[in-house]
Amino acid sequence: MVRDEERGEIAGAQGAAAALLAAVEKSLVGRRPELEALLAAFFAGGHVLVEGPPGTGKTLAVRVLAAASGCTFRRIQFTPDLMPADVVGTHVFDPRDASFRLVRGPIFADVVLADEINRAPAKTQSALLEAMEERRATLDGEPLPLPAPFTVFATMNPVELEGTFPLPEAQLDRFLMKVRMREIDAGAEREVIARFAAGFDPWVAVQREVAPVLDAARLLALRATVQGVRVEPAVQGYLVELVRRTRGHPGVSLGASTRAAVALLRAAQGRAACAGRGFVIPDDLKSLAPSVLAHRIGLSPEAQLEGLDGEAVVAKILAQTPVPRLANP
Repeated sequence: MVRDEERGEIAGAQGAAAALLAAVEKSLVGRRPELEALLAAFFAGGHVLVEGPPGTGKTLAVRVLAAASGCTFRRIQFTPDLMPADVVGTHVFDPRDASFRLVRGPIFADVVLADEINRAPAKTQSALLEAMEERRATLDGEPLPLPAPFTVFATMNPVELEGTFPLPEAQLDRFLMKVRMREIDAGAEREVIARFAAGFDPWVAVQREVAPVLDAARLLALRATVQGVRVEPAVQGYLVELVRRTRGHPGVSLGASTRAAVALLRAAQGRAACAGRGFVIPDDLKSLAPSVLAHRIGLSPEAQLEGLDGEAVVAKILAQTPVPRLANP
């Protein structure tokens, strides 16, 4: 590819990321780090698990992002009685011609929000697992391709366990990232209150004021650009070292897999493109490693008793791993 063409594609990705970020921040305040991670995953073509207590803007962030992307959007409210057919669809008998008609479920959309995903039983979660991994859904034994670009954003409340089902490790591993919505700072919270005091309603804004800045075709083109972002051998070596150190770290019973290493690579490429760079730097990996690796690490019972979690392990590994110095790309 000609160098000027590459620069133009990367500049286009940076412009699209800035436009999406500006659109979401009209409704959501104080969430820049989390939103940048969501955009990196979205541009890389990965699914995202968004975790946080109620009232932190998980659903709102995904809804505004979908509206601004110009993609078709469906929301699935996961409940204990949700069945696979409620997600995938079913064949319905039509008495007019005595035939069965295919009714596709909400999974057939460009952007799908699986709200409170851990409230559905394992049988229903398995239907979503196939869709996330293979970009298809099986309906009465027939595999049906899902639309492109198919992306799942799932939300989960970490503090309420009653009526929930733990996500299997296999399903957690299908999420490119797990992004935690933490408390916003005092200044951002004051701005939120000031907006609501002035009559602002973010959900009304989503329905009336969010103008699409992309469409599905443009998003697919951006994802192709992200896959072309360069990763120098020294950065690849740093990435592999980070992942391998999770496997031998004290207190870790299950380290990150090779799939996790590929996920970190793709996420870093997405972050680089959003920043207007055609190459990955170590800071891309350091910024996203907690979101990509932490939920893939299994801790020993002793480590859990000590209060450690995956993010603490990744933070220690990042502090202990030498960072390569790069020449000008």
